[in-house]
Amino acid sequence: MTDWPVLSAVTFMPLVGVLLLLLTREDSAYGRRNILNVSLLTTIFTFLVSLYVWYQFDPSNPGFQMIEKREWLGAGISYHLGVDGISILFVPLTAFLMPFCVLASWVTIEKRLKEYMIAFLILETLMLGVFVSLDIILFYVFFEAGLIPMFIIIGVWGGKERVYASYKFFLYTLLGSVLMLLAMMAMYWQAGTTDITQLLAYQFPRQMQTWLWLAFFASFAVKMPMWPVHTWLPDAHVQAPTAGSVILAGILLKLGGYGFLRFSLPMFPLASDFFAPFVFTLSVIAIIYTSLVAMMQTDIKKLIAYSSVAHMGYVTMGTFAANVQGVQGAIFQMLSHGIVSGALFLCVGVVYDRLHTREIAAYGGLVNNMPKYAVAFMVFTMANVGLPGTSGFVGEVLTLVGAFRANTWVALFATSGVILSAAYALWLYRRVIFGALEKESLKALLDLSPREKLILYPLVILTIFFGVYPAPVFDATAASVDLLVNNYAAALQAAQDVALSVQ
Repeated sequence: MTDWPVLSAVTFMPLVGVLLLLLTREDSAYGRRNILNVSLLTTIFTFLVSLYVWYQFDPSNPGFQMIEKREWLGAGISYHLGVDGISILFVPLTAFLMPFCVLASWVTIEKRLKEYMIAFLILETLMLGVFVSLDIILFYVFFEAGLIPMFIIIGVWGGKERVYASYKFFLYTLLGSVLMLLAMMAMYWQAGTTDITQLLAYQFPRQMQTWLWLAFFASFAVKMPMWPVHTWLPDAHVQAPTAGSVILAGILLKLGGYGFLRFSLPMFPLASDFFAPFVFTLSVIAIIYTSLVAMMQTDIKKLIAYSSVAHMGYVTMGTFAANVQGVQGAIFQMLSHGIVSGALFLCVGVVYDRLHTREIAAYGGLVNNMPKYAVAFMVFTMANVGLPGTSGFVGEVLTLVGAFRANTWVALFATSGVILSAAYALWLYRRVIFGALEKESLKALLDLSPREKLILYPLVILTIFFGVYPAPVFDATAASVDLLVNNYAAALQAAQDVALSVQ
């Protein structure tokens, strides 16, 4: 137990900004400036506290740290927070991306700015709550409540078909999570607790594991999203404002991968082992199929959205390989994708704010009058391809190594995704950046403004830094990943021993 509730502080600090925004008026340019400043400062302070969480974390301890626990609603349900090596990365990642979302919305959101920023700050609290919750009911509340602000962000500030996209997003993710809630109730009736630390040590019967695994899979697969329940994602990305797409790709897609690592693998190891070939099949289909679909897109945002589905295929593949390389690669891939995909959507926002179109055919030759933008876009494109020296390379290689150790054919087919990602990513870059500057609408475009440099340059630095020096990530996750993999292997061995003794 910690003396200072640092996890509660980082989780609920955005709500302090919400209270300040509720007291701020928006009926003047001065009021608008105050709203932006309050939102930016709130997200920056939250990020600083998240860095303190990282600083306080002991990477040699594989268990949960900075624990806060208070009895809550009775019936075994408690307000229980903590982080381990699997969740620690996602707290600073979430807090890190939020200031960029505020800066990206600085001039683009013209109406209902206060409500817009309130929705984002509430969403930040709910996302952080998912990663620090150690009670399944508390986890579920944060997990599901996050749908509401994102639904509002897409539905109110999105594009022309925003209502359709927001309802599709909401219904897909909500329906999958209903089964997860039923599974959580069954877990409570079986184990007599909602405490995640106790449930991790509880051995559920084999048959029950199968049903629980399927129920959780229904929710996490949609959230990732995995093929074939991925169709809500391109619509949501295309219609969402730039900052909405950043958070959607950077954080919300990671909730599914985090759920697999927190629940499916450690709590239902026998079912995870049984269904691993099924997950491998869906992952390979996602990597190949959505990459091919991405090659056919004419909308920049939709191309990047399909690219996200393909990259999440590597995450599920590495996760269910259930070895150190696969799990480490899955976690690193989620961290890298959070930075790189968020940066790509910010790059789209830069040119969209100038030209108000996302059609690839509308661009070409931007290197001639936007060279700084071309360099930044190139770094993120190379990371998306998985070029050595960028963060995208590390995660992809590790997941492929982990998959190779589990199933050679899965790794072989998944490797084709590397070639396909290079095809669509480089094709996009060539069409947008290179060539002659012939279109009259493009000749007056200016290069990155100081605000846009402040957004993109730190992301460029991080993309290269983690590609060259990934040690801080692996040091933080190593002990917890080893514990997860060893417990998983021990559970499978114990079940095998029981089966042999019965024979």
